[in-house]
Amino acid sequence: MSVAKVAALAYYPVKGLAGVPVDAAELGPTGLRDDRLFMLVEPDGTFLSQRKLPAMATLRAALAGDVLRLSAPDASDLDVPIRYDGKRRDVSLFGKWFGQGVVQHPDADAWFTERLGTPAALVRVTPEHDRPGWGAHRGLTGYGDAHALMITSQSSLDGLNARILEHGGTAIPMNRFRPNLVISGWPDPHTEDHVLRMTAGTAEIGYSARGIRCAVPTVDQSTGTKSGPEPTRTLATYRREPAYGGGVSFGIKAAVLTPGTIHVGDEITVHEWIPTNTDPAHPRTDN
Repeated sequence: MSVAKVAALAYYPVKGLAGVPVDAAELGPTGLRDDRLFMLVEPDGTFLSQRKLPAMATLRAALAGDVLRLSAPDASDLDVPIRYDGKRRDVSLFGKWFGQGVVQHPDADAWFTERLGTPAALVRVTPEHDRPGWGAHRGLTGYGDAHALMITSQSSLDGLNARILEHGGTAIPMNRFRPNLVISGWPDPHTEDHVLRMTAGTAEIGYSARGIRCAVPTVDQSTGTKSGPEPTRTLATYRREPAYGGGVSFGIKAAVLTPGTIHVGDEITVHEWIPTNTDPAHPRTDN
């Protein structure tokens, strides 16, 4: 019998930028340590993402102590000091969450503005940041869309790619879905949909909601360009979610129930499963 294990871990220091793969990570209330604690905003405080600016995928941020190192294919690296508190500005996500961010160094703003061709300012969560998620397990989140973790499985990607190839398309890599945690060893695609509570390493994780996908998975993460209708076109043939407004899903959003340490290779232990044809985030989900 196959054993489910942690196949990959990644965090995203700046929301919308390239991810940083790691072999081990601390999981706190808002997810992997340092995940999406920074984000870029427009002059009015509205967040920027690959939905609007696919080129963000090619920009990288790495943490080195109290410095954020920025890099891009066409630019010299820039090291900027991190400001944990100080001057603040109003920021918003999806017109639903309104809060504040700590203004970062103006050199970072200029660097991002030049790379992206539009005004962009870098902010970090405030020390008192306390933004709840939603769903079966709410938890907390930094500047993530609405949850602490995005979890996918290798079997789900294999199943999706088999369908894409069957229709003459090209298989896509997992990074299109920008997960924090990838699980291997489950024989059936979308097993993650049915996990209510599980442990990995010393951390306990709880299901929040299905991962409803926007246009970002159509962005080639290596080039920062939209590459066509996949995977959305194929997901639409078998992963429509009536309870979520008819969007297509891949993976799950989750909350950290018990903080801990997680390593690639750690065994996944499921403690509680979601009954078939139900969704605790939306109990009226159609069968």
